[in-house]
Amino acid sequence: MRILGIDPGSHITGYGIVDGDKGKLFHVSDGSIVTGSKNPLALRLHSIFDSIQKVVSEFKPDGVVIEEIFYAKNARSAIMLGHARGVAILCASQHNLPVFEYSPMKIKQAVVGYGNATKDQVQKMVKALLKLDAVPKPDASDALAAAICHIHHQRVGSKQ
Repeated sequence: MRILGIDPGSHITGYGIVDGDKGKLFHVSDGSIVTGSKNPLALRLHSIFDSIQKVVSEFKPDGVVIEEIFYAKNARSAIMLGHARGVAILCASQHNLPVFEYSPMKIKQAVVGYGNATKDQVQKMVKALLKLDAVPKPDASDALAAAICHIHHQRVGSKQ
């Protein structure tokens, strides 16, 4: 099973691809889509869409995991996050990929074992679980964590 995790953001969108096979996790790719905070929203969303299209076309995931919206500090942040999420969901839909959503707390629980884990703790656990040489950047790490979370949930669900 190959899963594309996406940590949406209107300025930086992280992505990470993880393969899960027989209880083992394998890092495939990760990165950050940096849109430039001074660019108009439409241009940033277009950049996110094009970049996710390229990732999906190149790596051919079986599904996409997108972090759910959490309570943002202000309405504008939540709306901007919603736009980025919508673009990612549309891209997955155009490729007929199922979309799964998990809360940030559920993702942290699956990866670190603690739902209120810090970004630093998530990064270190992602590095350890995927046997990476270096800690991934925060946005890519969150996306990889989302993919790991889904693979864990699928494995647990298939045993029931």
